[in-house]
Amino acid sequence: MIYKFLPVLLFFVASFNTNVSKPTEPEKLIAATSEASFSMKAEKIYHTLHTNNLSLPKLESFSKALQGFYQLKEKGLVSKNILTIIDFSLSSNSKRLWIIDMSTNTVLYNSLVAHGKNTGEEYAKDFSNAASSNKSSLGFYATGEVYQGKHGLSLRLDGLEKGINDNARNRAVVVHGADYVAESFIKTHGRLGRSQGCPALPVGITKEVINVIKDKSCLFIYHPSVNYKTATKLIS
Repeated sequence: MIYKFLPVLLFFVASFNTNVSKPTEPEKLIAATSEASFSMKAEKIYHTLHTNNLSLPKLESFSKALQGFYQLKEKGLVSKNILTIIDFSLSSNSKRLWIIDMSTNTVLYNSLVAHGKNTGEEYAKDFSNAASSNKSSLGFYATGEVYQGKHGLSLRLDGLEKGINDNARNRAVVVHGADYVAESFIKTHGRLGRSQGCPALPVGITKEVINVIKDKSCLFIYHPSVNYKTATKLIS
């Protein structure tokens, strides 16, 4: 009698296992649809930005920045509607930092910005979260408090991505001004000067930029690094 029921039992078990795996397919479809919808939303915002006669970041870096910005706002990890984007895929000789007021969709600043001296020469290539690496770290940060340091007025940063940039405060990775972040330095040396891992700015705009982005605004350092794409949990 047992053998008569065995085929039926096996059929039931196989059917049950098949049914268990199927719900993942709609989940994948929903995720893909959601991602496509967000891409369309980001592109729409991008094309309505008020440039103030400044250049725009690449759509790719803007979309990634916006995706993380919304998540961090929802979690309360950032509070200001100010988004800073640094695109380290670009030459250090170009203005690769943007500050955008997301309340009015207005580009406020477009500036030179330095990367760490062990991250690369003209182009940023290698990144680290380790102390004394003299390398830049990618990913999302919340801006912290203002203080007077060896570079003058400076702004602390808190890395929000574990294992990627969460050692920023301990490493003293901060926003500060530096004489080597200037067009004159590029003309003399063929590339921008480099920091010890800090996103250093031109001295002339440091104070006003810090006052705009201080106290829990979102700062995103972008690079199409495979290691970052694999490690981050904030963007797809």
